[in-house]
Amino acid sequence: MRTRHTLSPQPLLRGIAACALAMAPAIGAPAFAQASAQGEADAIVLRPLSFFKVSDLDFGDIVASNGAGTVRVAPDGARTRAGGVTLAGGGGEPARFAGLGSYNRQVNISLGANSIWITGPGQRMRVRDFQIGSTPTAMLSTAPTRFRITSTLGNFNFPVGATLEVNANQAPGDYSGSFTITLDYL
Repeated sequence: MRTRHTLSPQPLLRGIAACALAMAPAIGAPAFAQASAQGEADAIVLRPLSFFKVSDLDFGDIVASNGAGTVRVAPDGARTRAGGVTLAGGGGEPARFAGLGSYNRQVNISLGANSIWITGPGQRMRVRDFQIGSTPTAMLSTAPTRFRITSTLGNFNFPVGATLEVNANQAPGDYSGSFTITLDYL
């Protein structure tokens, strides 16, 4: 059953309301400022037995010299150098990957190649000796290394570090390349 309600103000109240509305602009109302901005929202919905890159391998800022050297980023994030290279500023972090599998499932992890080349404005540089952050830390190669998913939810993550070979008199600039990680869920 429906009911209808009609509000009909009395004539005196209508007059007071009209007067108040007419005087409203004359009364000092507080000034309000309004601004708007846009943000972004992201989500990753995983398929079972999948994984994705969380962040890239970054050797950080380095200064080359007239002697060759190396920069190593360990899976735990430690950055060290050897030879004719200087670490500049902060920076440097391992690549990070995360995924979803099944509790107690074994997973083979391997690289597409044991070393890669990164390129930029100068001579290319080699990246080698990839390591996966595990207990204990394990070298990665094209031959699979096995780990077990220990989370009851099936989620996992792992960092990957490596060593960069810096040439003598390496030209300044940004250098990049890519490497492939393959997971086989057993």
